[in-house]
Amino acid sequence: MSAPRPNPPMAMLAELTHRCPLACPYCSNPLELERKERELTTDEWKDIFSQAAEMGVLHVHFSGGEPASRRDLEEMVAHARDVGLYTNLITSGIGLNKRRLDALNECGLDHVQLSLQGVDSEMADWVGGYKGGFDRKMQVAEWIGEIGFPLTLNAVMHKKNFDRLDETIAIALDMGARRLEVATVQFHGWAAKNRAALMPTREQAKQARLTVNEARKRLEGVLVIDYVPADHHSDYPKPCMGGWASTGINIAPDGAVLPCHAAHTIKSLKFDKAHEKPLKEIWYDSDAFNAFRGFEWMQEPCRSCELKTKDFGGCRCQAMAIAGDAAATDPVCIKSPLHDELVRQAEADSEADADLVYRVMPT
Repeated sequence: MSAPRPNPPMAMLAELTHRCPLACPYCSNPLELERKERELTTDEWKDIFSQAAEMGVLHVHFSGGEPASRRDLEEMVAHARDVGLYTNLITSGIGLNKRRLDALNECGLDHVQLSLQGVDSEMADWVGGYKGGFDRKMQVAEWIGEIGFPLTLNAVMHKKNFDRLDETIAIALDMGARRLEVATVQFHGWAAKNRAALMPTREQAKQARLTVNEARKRLEGVLVIDYVPADHHSDYPKPCMGGWASTGINIAPDGAVLPCHAAHTIKSLKFDKAHEKPLKEIWYDSDAFNAFRGFEWMQEPCRSCELKTKDFGGCRCQAMAIAGDAAATDPVCIKSPLHDELVRQAEADSEADADLVYRVMPT
């Protein structure tokens, strides 16, 4: 099926490794985590960054797992800067010390995004499954401020912590963050195993939007707040990734090139490897990246819906997970025949009292 030729991707998410000291139960990494021996080499990553810059990518997000688990992180950051990419480190803070942060600064790191598992040690260490993680994170945040890195704080919000959103906003201010991402948990990866433990209630989702809107007005010019709403308590889907394979490109630790975190769950698609085929060719010409571009692939009611140019049919991975068909209408949409069932299950999950299933690396 033909698809419109896209613009170059604006950003690349470089998942350097799946290794991580934390065990967050909402991790977006796949359940089948890649072992260290399957990770791309330093030179392979550097070649990918060069290709990305040449094709028009503007910035690269170094992610994982925990990217600080890679001893060659500094070398990769320096190369990305040398080829003209804006560099952002997405980190838990665990594995970083002042010496290493200074080295990253010397290599030209532009920005740091720090994850927040909770507003105190009791909550954060429980969610992250790592004793002492919160205190370590606070120390890293202090070093980040001393060096002068611009800081974004990413807070995944869920049933266990949504009632502490005001405190989350306050700690972002205390840490000197310029931006706060209030990200309602997205049920892919490990979060899908934890629906009953993490699904927020409809009332929590409603109150969160009110809290965010009030804080945005109050803190205008001080703190930018991005908000990812609760899909399962919405009537219409959000424009996932701005449309399939339209603005960003993900590289998994083994080199698989994906249009988003969860695309690997669509088993009918074959994703090429960045160290085996040119990145430009994959972006523009691969069957997987063209599968859901444009509108011709859409089924009804999406095909004739006036909102298709705004929401692009919603999330293909969510459609796959719930409808069993990646081309189906996202069940979040009120026009989907599966919407009522999605709402019923979300209500049941939000009222459940389940234990956390932690993310674990294979042994």
